[in-house]
Amino acid sequence: MAVIVALGAFLMTLAGGWTAQRVTDRRHLVLGLAGGLMLGVVGLDLLPESLHAAGGEVFGVPLALLLFVAGFLVAHVGERLLAVRQAAHGAENGGRAPQVGMTAATAMVCHSLADGVALGAAFQVGEGMGVAVSLAVVTHDFADGFNTYTLTRLYGHARRRALMMLYADALAPVVGAASTVLFTLPEEPLAAYLGFFGGALLYLAAAEILPEAHHTHPALSTLLCTVGGVAGIWLVVGLAD
Repeated sequence: MAVIVALGAFLMTLAGGWTAQRVTDRRHLVLGLAGGLMLGVVGLDLLPESLHAAGGEVFGVPLALLLFVAGFLVAHVGERLLAVRQAAHGAENGGRAPQVGMTAATAMVCHSLADGVALGAAFQVGEGMGVAVSLAVVTHDFADGFNTYTLTRLYGHARRRALMMLYADALAPVVGAASTVLFTLPEEPLAAYLGFFGGALLYLAAAEILPEAHHTHPALSTLLCTVGGVAGIWLVVGLAD
């Protein structure tokens, strides 16, 4: 059953990527929506789930929050180091290092793989839990596909490579769900990963995606797309609960 649901997530991921590439003449709206979706996924889905599952504290601070901040800082430092290296070699891509885009897209694929594992584990717990997780995974995989394609293209990669990462992201939940036939990922390592990944994703949304969306088109429609993206994820999370 988990694998069947994961096939639905596969189709939703492709639908998200298809939507992102079909609206290239409204790039600012695409980026505004992507930023909102990423912000919603981090603040309303990844971080709460990580805090709930990773119960330990380090010097009075929840481990999930420390990893969240670490993810943000690693993304920032990594991008700056890559950008400096790129500038030293005389390369130009709007000030963006292509490696950052591939790293972010790869992280999205890993996140989708974890979604599949969580989906399989939920059905092992019970049918009710499986249905709830299925709703969350299938619906927000549209945002995953949308963001994977957008991030890859934003950092200067060719359409072919963006599509390659999109297909990898679409297949990841199917592979993850199928893997639970053999093993189950412990809850705490998964929660730690979600916290770290959430911090990195928030950096990309706040420092890259949203500024780019509003730089050339500071329109109300772009802002509405951002707010709509956050509201859409809130709706998904609410329905899943």
